[in-house]
Amino acid sequence: MSDIDRASAVNAVPSVSWSAVFAGTVVATGTALVLHAFAGAIGLAVSSAAPTWRDASFGLIFLSGFYLILVALLAYGLGGYVAGRLRLPVAITPDEREFRDGVHGLIVWANATLVTALLIALVALGASRLAVPSGGDAGAVSSIGGENIIALDLDRLFRADPPVSGDDLEYNRSEAARILLAGAGHSALSTEDRAHLIKLVSARTGLPAAEAESRVESVLATAKQNIARARRAGVLLAFMTGAAAVLGAAMAWFAAEAGGGHRGETVPSLWWPASRRPVRHETRPLP
Repeated sequence: MSDIDRASAVNAVPSVSWSAVFAGTVVATGTALVLHAFAGAIGLAVSSAAPTWRDASFGLIFLSGFYLILVALLAYGLGGYVAGRLRLPVAITPDEREFRDGVHGLIVWANATLVTALLIALVALGASRLAVPSGGDAGAVSSIGGENIIALDLDRLFRADPPVSGDDLEYNRSEAARILLAGAGHSALSTEDRAHLIKLVSARTGLPAAEAESRVESVLATAKQNIARARRAGVLLAFMTGAAAVLGAAMAWFAAEAGGGHRGETVPSLWWPASRRPVRHETRPLP
């Protein structure tokens, strides 16, 4: 066979084996879901949809971030290895073979990341619905951010003995949540907002102005701490997610190359010692 015919035969073989990519994507996504479900079952997470969640300790954040990276290495590594091992072999140079195997792992990483992002979006959508107050669907007067982060603080703010209720309680909670969220920023709570919040609490609970002011100051202090914890956890979660994604991409690339090497028996296998296995390159016959 001439060099031209050989080159044409090589080019006729698809560069990307989509069946191997699909298999690797399914394996990577499934592995990640199982491991994340296990982490959720034991409470190993740096965020939660529960309104009263407050655990943002350094130990939990470190363990959760380390586990997130570990899951990425295991899931993407396994998916990349499967894709590289199942890729259709073709008679090409070793450098080209390693590059194609690595690209297959990278495609598996990209597909699994997109699928995971879609699943996370669906879960977040369901979690936001669960976080809506029991009065019904969230409307224009609802503050989902406030109910997710400082719901317990809002409960304490409007707590009365005996308890009071009214048709405008949901709006009062949302208005108070927006004021507290604004007061937790870099700029302090304005005098006008502080006075309005004190009047609102006094009117809803029947407390004297002095006691209402004391309650507002106490709740504002705890709300600032809880909002700061939520922000810190969000930043760390985003950083850990990015680090896990980058490390997962590298792992998928090298694992796919390892899978391609095991397919062509050019590198040692864990279950087949090199001393008992003949070493040969991919020799798929060309037409």
